[in-house]
Amino acid sequence: MKNLCIYLTCLLTSMLSVTVVSAQEKLIVVNEGNWQTDNGCLSYFEDGRIVSNKWFREANGYKLGDTPNDIIQLGDDLIAIAINWSNIVQFIDSKGKAVAATEDVPNNRKLATDGEYLYVSSYGHECGTINGMMYFTKGYVAKIDLRTFKVVNAVEVGYEPEGIAYYKGRLFVANTGGYAFQEDHPYETTVSIIDPVTMKVVRNVDTGQINLYGKMSQSGQYLCINSPGDYYDVPAATIVFDCQAVIDGKPDKECFVKLEYACTYNCTITDGRFFAIGSRYSYYTGDYTFNYVVIDPAKVIESNGSLGISEDFPGTVLSDFKKFTMPYGIYVNPYTGYIYATDAGNYVAAGSLYQWNPEGKLQGVHKIYINPGHFLALPPDGHFTGIDEVIADSSAVADSIIYNMQGIRVARPIPGQIYIRAGKKFIQH
Repeated sequence: MKNLCIYLTCLLTSMLSVTVVSAQEKLIVVNEGNWQTDNGCLSYFEDGRIVSNKWFREANGYKLGDTPNDIIQLGDDLIAIAINWSNIVQFIDSKGKAVAATEDVPNNRKLATDGEYLYVSSYGHECGTINGMMYFTKGYVAKIDLRTFKVVNAVEVGYEPEGIAYYKGRLFVANTGGYAFQEDHPYETTVSIIDPVTMKVVRNVDTGQINLYGKMSQSGQYLCINSPGDYYDVPAATIVFDCQAVIDGKPDKECFVKLEYACTYNCTITDGRFFAIGSRYSYYTGDYTFNYVVIDPAKVIESNGSLGISEDFPGTVLSDFKKFTMPYGIYVNPYTGYIYATDAGNYVAAGSLYQWNPEGKLQGVHKIYINPGHFLALPPDGHFTGIDEVIADSSAVADSIIYNMQGIRVARPIPGQIYIRAGKKFIQH
């Protein structure tokens, strides 16, 4: 008995001395579901397993909505989701619990933030604000105060605006004109630049490429913008866009480079390059053709497109991609470097989530839900931004990993840009 007591005491002491390690891979996957069927949902993945494919519903007791199409983290415990066909911008905490929602931005599309406000692109023509309704001929961008979750202003941009990004006190909005095939207006070819303080369009940069559609990735001053073309005579292309060139007042043609690749599904990787899976569809043939490229935006801009393109995917990532039935999304965890992609299969049944480690070794394949297309990694330590002050000198912040205002890890900070390091917001010098 004495020996047993000694054994149990030692076992208990050992158990108490074990350090509890927080999850490293914490990923929210937005499943669009099928349009007009009200079956969009969130999957939650943690350290190698699907915790839930009904994460939002289990946390709140009701459905997420119809066709969610973007997700963004706004603070340590605040996340926004654009739910397009339900006309809702849903706010949740990091446990999936609903915090607030607004129905004042119908036909909402993509999201960006400056830390104080959420900016939402919309195909719609009206917007409810704290000062009453606003009406627009084309599409618009709405500004939501994160303290009240109310729309405080909006501004018209081009027809059917899509991707939106924040850089150095400006919003960059890609216009599609995607309803051109059914409405009396042409396709758009412009990126609209907005002053978010005044909510005025200060410039439109004409890329010469129609239909700038989908979520665009951001790496510092560079954007990766997809164009699917018109599916007939105008082929798909990629626009690598230089926000700093716009701020410097350079002419339109010096603010972007057009690449003869599609980047239907793209993301930023931890070294500042872009992964892009391109899907080209032709109504003439009824066929899809794919390309798989890694884009170094700085080299592309510097060389006017002659350099900076490769298929340098790590490990088996590229060969695994090529086995997909229908690629539907790609993402790199900015905190850990783990790589994720989704295969939608036949679009009407459960899709698959693939995970690779940073070296490109496949870690597993997991069944999730219908049309899984959007991702958000939660920080392992639970701290996303800690936005409470701006430090004027970056040297005053302890040496650690740097993230931009959209939570993307940054290898080469740009002078004058605001970043997050060691839980503090600072201006790079």
